[in-house]
Amino acid sequence: MSQFEQIKDQLSLGADYEAVAAQYRPIFAKIAEGALQREQQRQLPYEQIQWLKQAGFGALRVPVAYGGAGVSVVQLFQLLTELAKADSNVVQALRGHFAFVEDRLVAHSSQPQTEWFERFVAGELVGNAWTEVGAVKIGDVITRVTQDDATGKLLVNGEKYYSTGSIYADWIDLFAYDEVSQQHVIAAIDRHATGVTIEDDWDGFGQKTTGSGTLRVQQVEVPATHILPFDQRFKYQTAFYQVVHLATLSGIAQAAVETFSQEVRERKRIFSHGNADLARHDPQVLQVIGQASAQAYASEAITLRTAESLQRAYLSHFADSDVKEHLANVDAELESAQGQVVIADLVLELTSKLFNALSASASSSAKQLDRFWRNARTVSSHNPLIYKEKVIGDWVVNQTELPFVWQIGASPQAKSV
Repeated sequence: MSQFEQIKDQLSLGADYEAVAAQYRPIFAKIAEGALQREQQRQLPYEQIQWLKQAGFGALRVPVAYGGAGVSVVQLFQLLTELAKADSNVVQALRGHFAFVEDRLVAHSSQPQTEWFERFVAGELVGNAWTEVGAVKIGDVITRVTQDDATGKLLVNGEKYYSTGSIYADWIDLFAYDEVSQQHVIAAIDRHATGVTIEDDWDGFGQKTTGSGTLRVQQVEVPATHILPFDQRFKYQTAFYQVVHLATLSGIAQAAVETFSQEVRERKRIFSHGNADLARHDPQVLQVIGQASAQAYASEAITLRTAESLQRAYLSHFADSDVKEHLANVDAELESAQGQVVIADLVLELTSKLFNALSASASSSAKQLDRFWRNARTVSSHNPLIYKEKVIGDWVVNQTELPFVWQIGASPQAKSV
């Protein structure tokens, strides 16, 4: 009997989507109600994320056998798209959490993850803190795990930026170098521990309330069981992180189409050289909305198709074939990259061209209609498109595998100022 058959009832193979979605759609609607105000006033969605925590949203991927919903990866991203339509900032804030959950799902094949599953089911969330900024050379990791000579305790020290979602979380998925084992690791630290401080100093022009600011960790104790070797991280992680962005972009697209359609529907003013007595009947205005709607549809369709490759990669880990698992991970990386290249352009175009359906009044800061483009532009700036296009081309022409993990940092050739 294969490993898959032995533990099939402990995997997340899918659920009744409409039944699961029905639990959360009222919460999504409540989140959407205040999205414009939060955008205008830069209010962090603490309360909104708490609603999701209490409703068990963070346990969507946890197997039913352990108290979760057991949804498939595709169903997860379909739900994230619905949530992103309500508020794209919330989805990005939860990005690190669902990646950490996915890692624990894969790790469960070799070591029970009951303790983490119980935490997720109880509503506990995980933030993200991997990137170091400043004069850190590419490849270097200044955040360190050390061992206290007197007590034998493991301690973490370091500083991160882009600590997305950590300000709302209970735990932090922290990338570090372990001086004890001399390897890169994930240190799963208690967000509320003494020595952990988070600043809401993210100053991006979009995705303003994701909590992507500075994290400082000073002499924070971490149990040995919470030190996770990075080389054991789930192999389709980069693809998974990217598809969260695709779901976010798809939700932004849907929200933009809905909001601009309502603006057109209610518009009283027309142009003397227009084509109808009401903007809602003007064929050229309708053409703008129609094209944007089709682009939003294509964006979600591609996102869900890409998510299928992630589900295959997840299941391949339990298939007793290293070759099949590797090929599934290659496919996931390729499809997520291809999806990114297409979806980013689709959503950036539609969130800009929708303004052709209105007039100068659409630029009113009170309406914040530019938020859709700003948020899409910010999300699309993660993982540079030009490099994704390059590695896709290298695969197509030369069968060179796409990188599963990459880093950013200061060039060794850059002169210090």
